[in-house]
Amino acid sequence: MDLGTVVGSVLAISLILMAILLGGSIVGFIDVPSILIVIGGGCVAAPMVSFPLSHVKGMVPVVMKAIVVTPANPVETIKFIVELAQKARKESLLALENVEIDNPFLKKGITLAVDGTEPATIKAILQAEMAYIKKRHENGINLLKTLGDMAPAFGMIGTLIGLVNMLSNMSDPASIGPAMSVAILTTLYGALVANCLAIPISKKLEWYDAVEGMQMQIVVEGITAILDGDHPAIAEQKLMSFLPSSQRTAS
Repeated sequence: MDLGTVVGSVLAISLILMAILLGGSIVGFIDVPSILIVIGGGCVAAPMVSFPLSHVKGMVPVVMKAIVVTPANPVETIKFIVELAQKARKESLLALENVEIDNPFLKKGITLAVDGTEPATIKAILQAEMAYIKKRHENGINLLKTLGDMAPAFGMIGTLIGLVNMLSNMSDPASIGPAMSVAILTTLYGALVANCLAIPISKKLEWYDAVEGMQMQIVVEGITAILDGDHPAIAEQKLMSFLPSSQRTAS
């Protein structure tokens, strides 16, 4: 689990709530019409128009990925590939068939290699899967970015509704307060949804996508090195070149 996503989101919301409580009562910051406009319109209805319904239904798993998924350590991945290279060099490529591999992408590549698939074909298959995975990640990220755009926009719509209601009932002082509440709070809700949740989580998922893409590229190059019969030490040097110098030193 990535505690950073949870702790950061909770901390941001807690600090905002603390600021509200220090300035008065939280009751004044709760408005049902504003919630309906921002959450119902900006977070549910607008994404349904922007994306296929099946994609919108998958929004919760996309968000959960930013919370529960922790990227594998690339150094450990490289060390494991080097071990596979050593085993293939000492015994044979077929010996890798009995090795337990947790990484599904690496397992697929090794299985293809053991089955005697041509190296060029293996590389093409793995790169095609990489492209598909990246596209799938981009779809989830774009959905959250749309949420980040739509929530403030619907906040502005709520503000305009509140202002219209206020201006149309200026003769009734009792109606000015509720109308102003909708006008101001919808903008606040939209900003909170966008800047505390949607945009930060989309940024986290972009980072995950980059890390996973690098790891898959390491796997592709590692399998290529094994098939080319590279010495394990040379293969390790090739794969470590993907990492920043700080991670290479730590390894």
